[in-house]
Amino acid sequence: MADSDHSMNYACVTRRVALLGGSAAVTGGVLGNASSAIPLSSFRPDDPVITLWHDWAATHLLVQELSQLMQKLEVEVAERFDSFGTLVPVPGCKPVYVHSLFDLNRLIGERTDMGATRLQAERELAAKQAEFDAISSEVGYFSTMKAEQAAFSHAKTVLDAMITTPAMSLAGVAGKLDAIGRWGEAWDERPDTFPWPHIQSAHADLVRLGKQLTPNVSYPAPEA
Repeated sequence: MADSDHSMNYACVTRRVALLGGSAAVTGGVLGNASSAIPLSSFRPDDPVITLWHDWAATHLLVQELSQLMQKLEVEVAERFDSFGTLVPVPGCKPVYVHSLFDLNRLIGERTDMGATRLQAERELAAKQAEFDAISSEVGYFSTMKAEQAAFSHAKTVLDAMITTPAMSLAGVAGKLDAIGRWGEAWDERPDTFPWPHIQSAHADLVRLGKQLTPNVSYPAPEA
């Protein structure tokens, strides 16, 4: 079991950093949180990009909420679970701490004099894995992880659809820039560098000019 899909060491606990680009604690990038609560009727109803933007903004917010919940659950699991590893005695050497079957096989190799040691270590690793699985399932770690991954995948799918859908209004273009900026910032370790501040500037200009041209139309924009 130590090499199952749920197998993790504490380096793997940070797998969400790879998923979200280190933005798990971010609640809003340079562009901030767009006002996804604006009723769809406030926009041009004939612009399909706006419908997609509403879907994306809501899902992006869900990803952030689930990401923050994952952080709390990781802390809880870490506080309740000791370690995946076990100490393996090696004849003629100091005991070696191993974290997985891979480590164990690399340590023992083809040594026939350590058969009993291998079996004992395998049992201990399996018990550690079972303990981790039980704790993680109890606190909802695995179910939350699946929900986070599903939300992330949906947000990316909607963003891809938004980018390939022609905008029918300035609000639709603003929605594209808002989504591109916030999504890109979430993946970039330096959201204050090119091109994110430049997208922010273009987005702000578009919203400002759009409101001058069509003051009765709402625009996807950061909340004040």
